[in-house]
Amino acid sequence: MNDYVLTSIALLPLLFSYAHAAQSGPVERSQDWVFSSDDGGTSSYLGVDVADVTADRLGALKLKEEKGAEVTMVDQDAPAGKAGLKEHDVILSLNGMSVESATQLRRMIHEIPPGRAVTLGLSRDGQPVTVKVQLADRQREFSMFGPNSKEIEVHVPEIHVPEIDIPSITMVMATASARSGLTVENITPQLGEFFGVKNGNGVLVRNVEKGSRAEKAGFRAGDIIVKVNDLPVHDTSDFTHAVHSRNGNAVSVSIVRDRKEQNLNLTLPTHKESGDLFNEESFDGEPMTQARAAFALNQMRDEIAKVRPDIELAAREQAENARKMAEEARKSLCNEQKQFQEQAEKQREELRKQEEKFRHQFERMRQEYRRRWFDI
Repeated sequence: MNDYVLTSIALLPLLFSYAHAAQSGPVERSQDWVFSSDDGGTSSYLGVDVADVTADRLGALKLKEEKGAEVTMVDQDAPAGKAGLKEHDVILSLNGMSVESATQLRRMIHEIPPGRAVTLGLSRDGQPVTVKVQLADRQREFSMFGPNSKEIEVHVPEIHVPEIDIPSITMVMATASARSGLTVENITPQLGEFFGVKNGNGVLVRNVEKGSRAEKAGFRAGDIIVKVNDLPVHDTSDFTHAVHSRNGNAVSVSIVRDRKEQNLNLTLPTHKESGDLFNEESFDGEPMTQARAAFALNQMRDEIAKVRPDIELAAREQAENARKMAEEARKSLCNEQKQFQEQAEKQREELRKQEEKFRHQFERMRQEYRRRWFDI
């Protein structure tokens, strides 16, 4: 029996591969696992296949008459194998009664209750041999293939689709002023919460030049500017506009430092005194040279004043375009994740179908084996 079990196990991978291409219809569930024969009778089991002795086999079997049942196969785990029966033994008698054919031997075995001991008269290579065998119960012998046997479980592993963490993309705009000595940049809501301001409103002082007006006013890197002359500052654009629209040469700046708000007074040169990039005070020399420099600086100031709105508008447009591109990239990643999840679900469904096909094929194989077990 071990040979057949091993054969069935060896066929399982082949059967699973075949299931991918096979178009199998629904298989009816098997009824109660009952072994039967054409002769009827009990379920006694010897564990051999037998065939009639024919004229062309007399020489090989060293027999003189065409009588008896030739053993063509032996189940080594069944009573026959344990009792020492071998292939090509010829069973000539059972309990002293002559055996004329394989059909007669089957009928005689089926008429004996399971568990009963019988005596077989054999011819082995022409020599007489007597063997005692205790018949088994066929249903118990093959209970592993019955309806109460443990089913072969085929587990399809779950396919877990990892969540793709798509970080939000935030544009950071920075601006520097040579007049004040401050470099400021936008902050995110998360940074705002860290520094103690709400919703990320305000600008972060990233750098303060040494010896500048800002340093003299008491600014430090890490301060959050939230107001200029009581005007709310949400981003660098608000800060630049508030400073440029001031009256006089000083602005009151509200900052948050160590989660506490305080006011600093920042002194700046008047609009007539200096441009955005240079300061007359940095020029030395003869009065004519200073006059020429002042004239050149005034011209530069006028040119910068003309193009400043365009520069700020272009910066805003670039920031908006960058934000749109980041949002489109985020949507694209979300769509790709959704497609991946759909493909994974299709694969899971296909695996479930293949598993069901495999179960049907195994059931067919089991039924086929039931029909092809040893004769008696």
